[in-house]
Amino acid sequence: MSSSTSAPTTSMPTESLFAGSSLCVVGNINRDLKTARFAPGSHLFTDGETSVAAIEETVGGGGANSAFAAASLGAQVTFLGKVGADGLGDRLERTLARHGIAAHLRRDAAHPSGTSLALAFDNGHRHFISCLPANEALCFADLDGGALAAQRHLLRADVWFSEAMLFAGNRQLFQAARAAGVAVSLDLNWDPHWGRADATQIAARKQAVRDVLPFVDLAHGNVRELMEFADAPELDSALQRLTAWGARAVVVHLAAQGAGYYADGELHIEPPAPVRAPVQTTGTGDVLSVCMMLTHHRADLPIRERLRAANAIVAGFMEGHRQLIPALAD
Repeated sequence: MSSSTSAPTTSMPTESLFAGSSLCVVGNINRDLKTARFAPGSHLFTDGETSVAAIEETVGGGGANSAFAAASLGAQVTFLGKVGADGLGDRLERTLARHGIAAHLRRDAAHPSGTSLALAFDNGHRHFISCLPANEALCFADLDGGALAAQRHLLRADVWFSEAMLFAGNRQLFQAARAAGVAVSLDLNWDPHWGRADATQIAARKQAVRDVLPFVDLAHGNVRELMEFADAPELDSALQRLTAWGARAVVVHLAAQGAGYYADGELHIEPPAPVRAPVQTTGTGDVLSVCMMLTHHRADLPIRERLRAANAIVAGFMEGHRQLIPALAD
């Protein structure tokens, strides 16, 4: 596999890059309770209490975060998902509407809206403690098929959480997108079962996603996620396997190394834009991927220019200049 890297740039893209873009997102929507960074340690596993500088309540879920990021960049956005028949579901729907996102939410009286507690540690690591009943109950029958009409791109986010979607619904969704002429993105985020469930179950879940890769135009993930999903010893092998299984291209979140795009046996890498004082690190991968989805139809833009623009927007998000993930509405 060949790879190439460009020199850093400090240019800042404008939202005109995303003019005419549209995105339909299918994925998780829930409440996030996010802590300010604090020191990890064994004291967290004993009785007691730990004080932090702040706890913030925002919309959560990879799908919802991606929808809000796309809307903030000027795209026409539709979101499909499931919430409980409860007050939190009302708040989530109001937040979508306030940000101009067309919400198609199935209400489920048997499965309440979910919440994630996002612990952020001062060593750069983080950990999520989640209870997501409504998201886990999502099935293809919950989705408004008409919402795909007139969309340029479909994102299937949070692919591992609903077993009904994992083992049947995703194929139905992707087939509908293909029939409508809609490009498909798949976020290969970390499966909570990895490293915890038995090997047979993990293999079956991975295979269910590998089986739908022929429908996927852009697969997305960070290096650790892609290697684990592909059972690969290094990134090069993971990328080769993903495209051999059918994905047309892969957007790679490279953290401090920037962003990558793999297609036709070549990995293009753009270094990150400078970040002076980061105030936000959670969600940077979602923002990067959204930028690449919104420019996917721009055949006039070279891949490197798309990556460069995405990195600049990620830098603005990290510095707090772009508020892409909103607080939860009252």
